[in-house]
Amino acid sequence: MSENDANARYIREAIIEPAPIARARTHAIELGAAPVSPAVGAQLAVLAAASNARSIVEIGTGAGVSGLWLLRGAPQAVLTSIDNEPEHLAAARRSFNEAKIAPTKARFITGRAADVLPRMNEASYDIVLVDADAENVIEYVEHGLRLARTGGIVLVPRVLAGGKAADPVQRDAVTSAYRSLVQETQESPAVLAAISTAGEGLLQLVSIHRD
Repeated sequence: MSENDANARYIREAIIEPAPIARARTHAIELGAAPVSPAVGAQLAVLAAASNARSIVEIGTGAGVSGLWLLRGAPQAVLTSIDNEPEHLAAARRSFNEAKIAPTKARFITGRAADVLPRMNEASYDIVLVDADAENVIEYVEHGLRLARTGGIVLVPRVLAGGKAADPVQRDAVTSAYRSLVQETQESPAVLAAISTAGEGLLQLVSIHRD
């Protein structure tokens, strides 16, 4: 086993997922949703807590898993969850109820992100999580950066594309979109960018203001 494999296994086995989130994960998998891994979820919670987030948007519910992790870190926040799959949103609602999340802490919007995001207020959110329609990830991140306040965070899980992003031979649409996103955000003067390799990978962007 390589050092990278050993580290990945250690991180995977070290994360203890709270019971309500573990139940939400079971529901998500039964529905065929693809929730973020526990390793990425734990990072979401830490970032939400560190930023003292009050207003969060997630694009793609993961049937409630990612939202529960975010609210674990920022229980004071209000979460807006957008998904075009009504079943995933319904599962998220059930999981939030089971986790005893107050109804005032979450609102659920059914619809395509491309239709919903342009109608949302810019510079109004502390965290924007982009976890849907990987082929359109660049467009969604552009919206996310518009929605995030200065100093706000835009988060993109799965950016390593299951290991394919590191392989130049892989040129499918999803892998190419993630590669382009990484390159563009690394070169942009408007954001600070970092990539975590834990779990399926997490691109972390902070919106900054430069005179």
